[in-house]
Amino acid sequence: MTLHRRALMGAAGLAALTPLAARAQARWQMATPYPDGNFHTRNIRSFVQEVEQASAGRLAVQIHSGGALLRMPEIKRGVQTGQVQLGEILLTAYANEDPLFDADALPQLVTNYAQAKKLADLQRPFIEARLARQGLSLLYMVPWPPAGLYAQQPVTSLEQLRGQRFRTFSPMTNRFAQLIGAQPTLVQAAELAQAFATGVVQAQITSAATGVDTQAWDYARVFTPLGFSMTKNAVLVSRRALEGLPADLQAAIRAAAGRAETRGYEFSEAAQRSTEATLAERGMQVGPPSQQLLDDLARVGRTMADEWVQRAGPDGARLLEQYRAG
Repeated sequence: MTLHRRALMGAAGLAALTPLAARAQARWQMATPYPDGNFHTRNIRSFVQEVEQASAGRLAVQIHSGGALLRMPEIKRGVQTGQVQLGEILLTAYANEDPLFDADALPQLVTNYAQAKKLADLQRPFIEARLARQGLSLLYMVPWPPAGLYAQQPVTSLEQLRGQRFRTFSPMTNRFAQLIGAQPTLVQAAELAQAFATGVVQAQITSAATGVDTQAWDYARVFTPLGFSMTKNAVLVSRRALEGLPADLQAAIRAAAGRAETRGYEFSEAAQRSTEATLAERGMQVGPPSQQLLDDLARVGRTMADEWVQRAGPDGARLLEQYRAG
């Protein structure tokens, strides 16, 4: 027997002694646009830790937070093409693909966590069906805290925002800006401080959590909690990657996703309280909205809901009917 052949046989023998799970380990990449301190990212880390523990060494997941690997507009496509196996997106940002992604962005439709959960549960089958057609599976969804208004001075009616450069991040926020006579300006969260500092934008509607992430006290003076909307993040997985795993591991991932959704709601509620307090502690004026402002929002919200049903068709009409029924 030659030395070369003995070496090959020795290597084969060592491979036979190597545990099957270790040799078959899958390595996944996950992309999220949010920073490590954000409650969504903390929830993801707990989710991934549970999945890895349940896999007993068969699956490892590397998280790329803060848009380090893919920017938010690139993440969904990245999961579809296999660039990453897992991704987190803001659903409403993809409403140009399908209006059903945008229901939670309708102004004043959802103003508290019970309503957010009700809408999410009704919306889920519609979203799952649409993602399935794109080779994706929905794992879980978690809402942001209720969105409020950031401005340089107190705003008591929407008329005050007419003509101002208004930050948008989705088709729905873009349409809102148009309806109130503001100038819509698309700006990603990571660019907010610079956009305000240079006058590119003068006002925006987003959550207190995003305000803390972007240190809003450096660029805005007033935050008015509105319950404007409670848009959701969705964690997606490549269906091909998921179905390539053993059945028990697929089930473990689904179970961990269910726990992540429950935990995410708890994190979101805690984030609402803590981040609004942080904005105030940092010197921002935080106070309730005027009745005129709420009335203005309700009026615009009705218009946007009517427009949305026209775009969303029978599925959209059925979703809103189910949500509003009791």
